[in-house]
Amino acid sequence: MSAERSASWYRRAAHALRCSLKLRLVLVFLLLAVAVSFAFISGAQKAFSVGWRDAARPLLMDYVDRLAQDIAPAGSAPSIERAQAITQRLPITIDISGPQVNWRSHPGQSRLEWKRHAPPGVKDPDTEDWGNDRDWQALLQRSSADGHRIEFGLNEAAFERRPRLFGFTLAALLVFTLLAFLYVRRLLRPLDHIRQGALRFGAGEFGQPIPVRHAKRPDELGELAATINTMGQDIQQMLEAQRALLLAISHELRSPLTRARLNTELLPDTPDAAPQRDALLRDLGEMARLISDLLESERLASRHAALHREPTDAAALARDVMAEMAATEPAARTLALHAASGLPTTPLDRIRVRLLLRNLLGNALRHNAGAAQPVELHVRAGPAGQGIELEVRDHGPGVPEDQLPHLGQPFFRPDTARTRSAGGVGLGLYLCKLVAQAHGGTLAVRNAKPGLAVMVTLPGATPGSAL
Repeated sequence: MSAERSASWYRRAAHALRCSLKLRLVLVFLLLAVAVSFAFISGAQKAFSVGWRDAARPLLMDYVDRLAQDIAPAGSAPSIERAQAITQRLPITIDISGPQVNWRSHPGQSRLEWKRHAPPGVKDPDTEDWGNDRDWQALLQRSSADGHRIEFGLNEAAFERRPRLFGFTLAALLVFTLLAFLYVRRLLRPLDHIRQGALRFGAGEFGQPIPVRHAKRPDELGELAATINTMGQDIQQMLEAQRALLLAISHELRSPLTRARLNTELLPDTPDAAPQRDALLRDLGEMARLISDLLESERLASRHAALHREPTDAAALARDVMAEMAATEPAARTLALHAASGLPTTPLDRIRVRLLLRNLLGNALRHNAGAAQPVELHVRAGPAGQGIELEVRDHGPGVPEDQLPHLGQPFFRPDTARTRSAGGVGLGLYLCKLVAQAHGGTLAVRNAKPGLAVMVTLPGATPGSAL
């Protein structure tokens, strides 16, 4: 279990490192700092040690000669008292060995052993390596006239060991790393703002531009944010111009359509002219419905779309719509309503929901022609008992799976070979989707096998909405 946890932690860390530009920049900074520090310290140590060691060697030899003469004056044996006085005054050790005197100033410390000459390429592990200088023994060893050998060394006890210094150094390194990460995160924060702004622009929300840091003197990321803001404004202007053109054309077409319908109705109702008259009236009615759908879709797609919500019994509203359709369309008399009991009263825009139901039911009736089972309308409570769900299902041939994601797009018709009499122009589901989104809900399409099922979720009143 612990191995799985460690592997999972490693995978999460590796994924975070691959996906986070901030972490990679901090890691690069740390590696660069370590490499620069190592190169500087190594280079400085070699540069100073070689020069100073050559300069200090004659001074050290002269000083050791004076200490040896002080311990063992010419012609006399080494004096332990003088050696003790020197070790009390200086942080050094003194070892005396010979025929008369054998004494160590610090017997608790390991005895100094000089490097023996080993064969080339072989290192003697039992001796201390004093480097490549072979005259260290000549520097720190002296022999008296009576055969005594005096060895000098450093007193390790005189040097204070500070193990906490390593902890302080590590803590300082961690603090510097944290500060570097915080600075890099602050430096790259505009990338988060740019990403959020791009998502807003992609969703059609152009009201909130991307904030530009230091707008008067922006850096590269600030210039990128300003460029994307300009692009968003251009896209918004193009969409507004397209919407305005569509609305203008739709409004302008209403008047000539009304006059054409009036003139058609005034034609003589004779057996010869009746078929042409009825066909012309159907075409004019379809054109009028298309213009109405276009205007309604543009109103709902606008950022300022307003709903007139009022407490609504969804089941009763569905019965009214089905009764109205049955009065004008014989096929609508077969519609089957399945309404759950105890449905909550939901604040809805009744006119828009009527339009949604008529479009869904009309679309299902067209595709259910010839099916043995009728079109079904299910009305039930929404998730957690809030709002309602409307599901319309037909038992027709359905839609290819690869075309399901495109349903709900304006002017999309899954069967391009259909005639105008077999279906609409592709605005029905798009308008239903806009109605659902205007209520804060969703529209989902799936193949029910057989047939197609369209699920619309309409939540209750959102906080701050007016009924």
